[in-house]
Amino acid sequence: TLTTLDLSWNEIGAEGAQHIADALRTNTTLTTLHLSGNPIGAQGAQHIADALRTNTTLTTLHLSWNGIGAEGAQHIANALRTNTTLTTLNLNENGIGAEEAQHIANALQTNTALTTLDLSWNEIGAKGAQHIADALRTNTTLTTLHLSGNPIGAQGAQHIANALRRNTTLTALNLRSNEIGAEGAQHIANALRTNTTLTTLNLRSNEIGAEEAQHIANALRTNTTLTTLHLSGNPIGAQGAQHIANALRTNTTLTTLDLSGNPIGAQGAQHIADVLRTNTTLTTLDLKGSRIGAEGAQHIADALRTNTVILISFY
Repeated sequence: TLTTLDLSWNEIGAEGAQHIADALRTNTTLTTLHLSGNPIGAQGAQHIADALRTNTTLTTLHLSWNGIGAEGAQHIANALRTNTTLTTLNLNENGIGAEEAQHIANALQTNTALTTLDLSWNEIGAKGAQHIADALRTNTTLTTLHLSGNPIGAQGAQHIANALRRNTTLTALNLRSNEIGAEGAQHIANALRTNTTLTTLNLRSNEIGAEEAQHIANALRTNTTLTTLHLSGNPIGAQGAQHIANALRTNTTLTTLDLSGNPIGAQGAQHIADVLRTNTTLTTLDLKGSRIGAEGAQHIADALRTNTVILISFY
């Protein structure tokens, strides 16, 4: 009857992973398995991968913080070529580089089951992002992709952006802390003009300033699918807030906007408040750590007298 098992942070190691893998070969009920932070290493990853070739019930597997490295990532990638049941795979913090990302990307070109992949806080870089982007051009099942903290930079952002122009299935993309900067933000913004499937985009902590915010804002004027946008931890400032606010005057699809950790100040808060008087689509707005002060708070409060749909977070 057991369907979910969490053994995270238990030091089971490669030997423990082998025992679990042996059970997975015959078990027909377990659907969710958490093995994060053990560490199982490359050898443990091989045991799990071997089990994935015959197991037909496991749908969710978390292997973050396991130090599987290059060899372990290749074992998992090889298993993904034949596995037809796993839908969610978390490989967060595993020392996976560009070459290993290529193995996973190659598997994505034939795998037809995986819908969520987390490769956050690895070392795939721009080259690894290119491999993943190549897979996205043909993959038709992946809907959620986490690439936080790699860093892919502007070049990697360009590869991902190019893929977004052709991919028709990805709905959620997390590019947090990737140092994409001005150039990378513009590439992503350009892709948003034509992409018709992405609903959630996380660009948190990417050195995006006012000018880059303008590019994103311009894309929001024509984009009709994005509902959630995270721009927290970026120096967009008051001017960037104005650009975003201007876009919200015509945009009718964005429901959640995260501007936390952006020093937009009272002036930026006023720009946002002004648009809240007419915008009836935005329901969630995060302004914590935005240094709006008493004056900015008053602007927001005044807007709330007429706006009755939005929920604002200041903490």
